[in-house]
Amino acid sequence: MDRVDALKRIAAQAERGELIFPTNIDAALKIQQAFGDSDTHIEKIARLIQAEPLLAARIVAIANSVAYNRSGREIADVRSAVGRLGFRTLHALATAVVTRQFASMIADPQLQAKASQLWEHTAHVASLAHLIAQRITLVDAETAMFAAIVHEVGGFYLISQAPSHPGLLDGDLAGWVEQGERIIGRAVLKRLAVPEQVMEAVEDCWNGFLTLPPVTLGDTLLLANQLAPVVSPLNQQRTDDEGREEALEGPSLIDHVVGDETLAGILEKSAEEIHSLMMALRF
Repeated sequence: MDRVDALKRIAAQAERGELIFPTNIDAALKIQQAFGDSDTHIEKIARLIQAEPLLAARIVAIANSVAYNRSGREIADVRSAVGRLGFRTLHALATAVVTRQFASMIADPQLQAKASQLWEHTAHVASLAHLIAQRITLVDAETAMFAAIVHEVGGFYLISQAPSHPGLLDGDLAGWVEQGERIIGRAVLKRLAVPEQVMEAVEDCWNGFLTLPPVTLGDTLLLANQLAPVVSPLNQQRTDDEGREEALEGPSLIDHVVGDETLAGILEKSAEEIHSLMMALRF
């Protein structure tokens, strides 16, 4: 079976709801689903998180990042972190763990490298989307970060299936969006019970039409995606040898005027906040 046939087969299975999740994802899924229950109490959430060391560590790190720790008072326990972040942010982080764990059991070093680059890209997009929502588009920042965390979930699923389909991710992957990202992505997003507005924003990102000035959740996600210094390994256009996006020629997005500032100026002033959040998301 060649790569195109394998991709079509995986897409067809996903469209039928026949998703194959790694067994180690179950615990993270239970936590993620708990946030969708309005009767879940903060103490139960804290206990669930404490049982997952990876998630617990990330939540404390996010709570201490510049984006969420305006007072400068560092905390060191999950219960305090839960109180500082709130359920919506915690839901996004639990979903991040689910997304990242799709490829956590892969042994092949080349596939691991692709998964690591994809998460690096995701972390950059999430931190940028959070800032862009706050400073430029004025949409809800937590929803923007959540949308960014899940916008490449179809790619993570594809990487998780690659060991069963030798050669699936070899060579030029420019046709990935047209051949399967939408089908596979929609199926996984549906399984994760992603809200409709987030689904629509991810669809906007797939379509790639950025409105200027950016105003919607989709614009927020697409702008963050275009500004991310690390691109998806499934979309390797204009990248250098280390996976960083090369500078755009001609008029650049960062020269776009937002109020009395340029986008470049906003990004420069908020560099510490972006970096702090991005580093906390890298796991």
